Amino acid sequence: MFDFLEFGFNQRAILAAGLIGFSNGALGALVVLRKNALVVSALAHALLPGIALGILIFGGLNPFVGFVGALFGALVVGLGTVYVARVALLDHQTSLSVLYTTAFAGGLLMLERIPTFTNLEGWLFGNILGLRNADLWISYGVSLLILVSLTAWRRGWILYLFEPSVAASMGVPVRRMNYWLTLLMVLGLVTSLQAVGSVLSAALFITPTAIMLQNVRSPRALIWGSGLTGGLAGAVSIWLSNVLDVRPGAMMILLLGILFPVALGLKRLVEARRALPAVR
Repeated sequence: MFDFLEFGFNQRAILAAGLIGFSNGALGALVVLRKNALVVSALAHALLPGIALGILIFGGLNPFVGFVGALFGALVVGLGTVYVARVALLDHQTSLSVLYTTAFAGGLLMLERIPTFTNLEGWLFGNILGLRNADLWISYGVSLLILVSLTAWRRGWILYLFEPSVAASMGVPVRRMNYWLTLLMVLGLVTSLQAVGSVLSAALFITPTAIMLQNVRSPRALIWGSGLTGGLAGAVSIWLSNVLDVRPGAMMILLLGILFPVALGLKRLVEARRALPAVR
């Protein structure tokens, strides 16, 4: 049943899936509470233009080029959106729509200059079984940065999410936290590229929190519950993908998607039982 763990690539995959699922799930609680679900989805689309630019500059695609290119593309769109929204008197969603669609259009044009598209499949749809030790260390580093940020600034994040004006009056650096949250989202998206690909990476942020929101209201419980949900789903999906012989990244997102209606059904069941009159 667990013979697949004899292979090193499966061991790396299950560690990476657990780490990425936990850190992105925990960070996703802030994203959802901040009502930035569409933002992280748009940033995921900005990964592809960055990869295409990296291929054109370096003349080929390898893990280094893909990572640096995706990081550059998402950072330009993400941090540029925060800056443009502040100086151009536009709301955040409008600024993001302008920048990410422009970047995506540029990426499509750049792809026409690339001789072959076959090497892009792993970056579009994920190839977590192909992770190297270096990729695993990058996942460790980014996950640690996300979790330390969530823990060290816990009180500041709560104020920033629910009462930004009060937070600013109390000395919380709201503007810098805007940039920092965007940076953490970008790093989380980039590290999840080889796990689930750019097409599905946003779901690792959104779906675990959507599941937890059905039965949890405390911000602290929501953050760590979302992390545990994402981490467990990631680890279990590697096992299921070996049993069913399917793509691990897609299995991870499908498993989370199945858990969402289950959580919703449990919520309705609990509400229905509470509504029943007490039996004497």
